[in-house]
Amino acid sequence: MTTDLVIRPVEPADLDAWGALFRGYRDFYRLEHDERVIEAVWAWLMDPRHELQGRLAVRAGRPIALAHWRRFARPSRGGTAIFLDDLFTASDERGAGTGSALIADLQRIAADEGLMEVRWITSETNLDAQRLYDRVADRVPFLTYIAPPAAT
Repeated sequence: MTTDLVIRPVEPADLDAWGALFRGYRDFYRLEHDERVIEAVWAWLMDPRHELQGRLAVRAGRPIALAHWRRFARPSRGGTAIFLDDLFTASDERGAGTGSALIADLQRIAADEGLMEVRWITSETNLDAQRLYDRVADRVPFLTYIAPPAAT
């Protein structure tokens, strides 16, 4: 149930709770433990000039989920949208509508700012997330590619 859920921006006092959630996210995707990544992302979130924004879902004073997002240009459509980079809910809080509440919050931000859409990607193996995403969004027929920087 999401009636007692508060969604708000990440604040400086959230470092420990946010860090635990972000480490959980990284563990879920089997990313190596690297405190430099945690420190870098936190610094971005605390820098009002950086593009990355953070939202937390809080229940009974406890942050239980996070969303990292940023605005991005959509040249092919001549507008700006929101890209949801990371979405994670603590394992003991899943299934209560928190993920969909965070997505709805980003949709509200997009509407308030006149942005085109909220867009994200997920792992093809993350079937639980896909069940949520299939309920709240349209799947698009695009593949994602990653190329390393050129050798120097």
